[in-house]
Formats: sequence, structure tokens, C-alpha cells
Amino acid sequence: MKKYYYTIGEVSNLLNVKPHVIRYWESEFPWIKPKKNSGRIRKYSEKQVLLLRKIYDLLYNQRYTIEGARQKIKQERTTIQEIAKDALDESSTSINEVSGMKPEIKEVLLDLKNDLTQIQQTCKKYTQDKK
Repeated sequence: MKKYYYTIGEVSNLLNVKPHVIRYWESEFPWIKPKKNSGRIRKYSEKQVLLLRKIYDLLYNQRYTIEGARQKIKQERTTIQEIAKDALDESSTSINEVSGMKPEIKEVLLDLKNDLTQIQQTCKKYTQDKK
């Protein structure tokens, strides 16, 4: 069974680092913003845990500095956003150009276009969060 949120202790155990290290990463990487409940207990989403794993890999395995890791992640996010935008633009053009298409195929393409639009909006949100 998959968990929706992980506590800082659970993330600490997963990454084999102390909780204060994770709190420090929160201050250095603007994309890590765990939810906090009324007791100020941090709750990390699965996406945030994956990002923390990426940060761990960059810092401990690939020997990046904090600044270098921040730039690397920023670059990867920009690349993903550009790919999603290009794919969305291509899907819009393709759907409009094809005539006589089976309704089932049109429906699948429209679903894909909607998914790409959601990905693009998520990327924009992350880009705005880092500012």
C-alpha cells in the first residue's frame, strides 16, 4: 500500500540522513515545501521524497555543491517544461490537421492533450514556486 505523506523521520530513514539535514535542504531548495499540520509536523508527498532522493544523489554520490545541485535541478525542470510545451503544441496542431479520424482516436488524442496541459500547468506552478 502506497502512502500519501511521509514524516521527516520516515524520509530521514529512507535517505539515511539526519532530520536536520532535510530541514536544511528545505531552506536551500525552494521546491521542497512539505505540508505542516497544526502540530508543525512535516508531511512530505511522494514527489517531494523523490526530489529529496535526487538531491541526496547529487550531493552525496555525484559530489555536487548545494548551488550546483540547485542549478542542475532547475535545468532539468526547465527542460521538462519545454518538452511538455512542445508536445502540447504538436498535439494541438496534429488534432486540428487530421480529418476523417475515427472518433475513438480523436478521444484518445484529446485525453493526451488534456494530460499534457496538466503537466504544463504543474511545471509552471513549480517554476513560479521557485521565484
